[in-house]
Amino acid sequence: MQHEFDLRLDALKAAYLAGSTTPRQLITALREQAAALNPEFNLLIHLLTEAELEPYLAALDGKSAKDLPLYGVPFAIKDNIDLAGIPTTAACPAFAYTPEQSATIVEQLIALGAVPLGKTNLDQFATGLNGTRSPYGECRNSVHPDYPSGGSSAGSSLAVALGLASFALGTDTAGSGRVPAALNNLIGLKASKGLISTAGVVPACRTLDCVTFFTATAREASQLLALTAKLDPHDEYSRANPQWNDGGAFGTVRPGFRFGVPKQLEFLGCAESPALFAATVEHLQALGGEAVEIDFAPFLEAARLLYEGPWVAERYSVAGELIEAQPDAVLPVIKAVLEQAPGTSAVQLFRAQYRLQALKALCDRIMSDLDCVLTPAYPRPVTLAELHAEPVKRNADLGYYTNFMNMLDYAAVAVPAGFMQNGLPWGVTLFGRAFTDQYLLSLADGLQRQHGLPLAGGHPLEPSAPSSAARNDRARLVVCGAHLDGLPLNWQLKQRGAKLIQATQSSADYRLHALAGGPPFRPGMVRVAEDGVAIAVEVWELPSSELGSFLTGIPAPLGLGKVQLADGRWESGFICEPYGLEGAEDISHFGGWRAYMQSRQ
Repeated sequence: MQHEFDLRLDALKAAYLAGSTTPRQLITALREQAAALNPEFNLLIHLLTEAELEPYLAALDGKSAKDLPLYGVPFAIKDNIDLAGIPTTAACPAFAYTPEQSATIVEQLIALGAVPLGKTNLDQFATGLNGTRSPYGECRNSVHPDYPSGGSSAGSSLAVALGLASFALGTDTAGSGRVPAALNNLIGLKASKGLISTAGVVPACRTLDCVTFFTATAREASQLLALTAKLDPHDEYSRANPQWNDGGAFGTVRPGFRFGVPKQLEFLGCAESPALFAATVEHLQALGGEAVEIDFAPFLEAARLLYEGPWVAERYSVAGELIEAQPDAVLPVIKAVLEQAPGTSAVQLFRAQYRLQALKALCDRIMSDLDCVLTPAYPRPVTLAELHAEPVKRNADLGYYTNFMNMLDYAAVAVPAGFMQNGLPWGVTLFGRAFTDQYLLSLADGLQRQHGLPLAGGHPLEPSAPSSAARNDRARLVVCGAHLDGLPLNWQLKQRGAKLIQATQSSADYRLHALAGGPPFRPGMVRVAEDGVAIAVEVWELPSSELGSFLTGIPAPLGLGKVQLADGRWESGFICEPYGLEGAEDISHFGGWRAYMQSRQ
């Protein structure tokens, strides 16, 4: 079913610029739709009144979509995130308070022109992955009435899936921003910890919590992240976003990337999920990826620590006083989870932290040779009836592939990856090292284009792929001389964690010279307008954080610039200042430095 309005960011901007609607007209219509849908889906705890919306709409008067990146863009806010003047409940009426100031992320979005439509329903205290644990009603799936929306960011996923908001804010401690996305045919971005401010967010686990975005497309999630990933002095857990992960990093992923696939795949008896997952592996391979089987055991052990270990005590630090003072104010299933906490000791906490650190070291080693890992979003979907019968067990099933992510400090994005025979959306998760968010979103964008699935809302995906190449936390470097594999300066790359990607040639536009001086003897590669030849080179990849120290150690007359390869690509590589050719020998006829050095033996 196609929704009445195309609320995707670019489409909405075009509509505003064309004058086909105004923010006031759009928000009024969406508010009426939300009021009509809420009795069935229970997605909203508080729908802003016309009077409450007026200040946000009035602030847009005299401005246009040319002035503000998110001009008139409707968004929804999970009700554990503060909106000034509106009660924050965390789905617990006895806990509710009315903040004077909005959460940092909400302030950022409003300043960019976005308009909050309402506060969305959630699993109480963000403890759950299914969307049924709320005194404000269960949230059913947007497509199939026998299934849950997923949680805990239940109402936020529904706001986007049902066409009421361009995007929505959720939170994610154990998968709450990813499971609902997969169940409702959405992108769910759980960015690196600290990248999006959590100031003004009711904590679940303060050390693990992330604010998330729900969108129809990966490109929109990329745009929102680029606008909001800023260091926040009001959030002690805020982290600066490296330049390699800015908005310009979103693009088309180059072939040759390596993605991990767990050896220990678990589908809990689902007949359809294995084939859907296998099809997604094939789609990534069609994008130029190489599937690498990995040992998933340490990831799964880290996941078990979240609820079997003392991190439950961190959750209890938020709701514990209320449980002790008013036991009936908290839902029995939530109370049963959190009541384990008071018996946890500091000794247990430290032992669990030591074990987690050991597991992170194992997992980081596995991740070091990969660009990302692909998993199902969940082993199999569970029905509302199953959740009612076994609420804890079936909730845990949904978190099988999600609970470890924040524990291990990885970035993740849920991506739509098909539909089950009954029409229920099905999804996967791509995860990678911290601060590779834009790269993961680039892969997600490629997957959406490969799958060709209808988007939430029924509108088609834009046909044009990004024109620029995607970037991650690895930089590519073209070397042509003493840094070639096995030659005297190659150690400078290897000690920085560099890996050889490709032995190839430059385009036929260069001359190679043996520079005066040495040892070590060094070549100078110079681009020429005429009489150029192809030079043998190697492409290495090293952590972006190490590139600066490598650059500052390069002696004159050499430096780093752009080198064109035989296939037409331009990569960073060694170049030579023209003055360095004084007294140099033209050795271009050897075709490369290695051949020249062998001729001297």
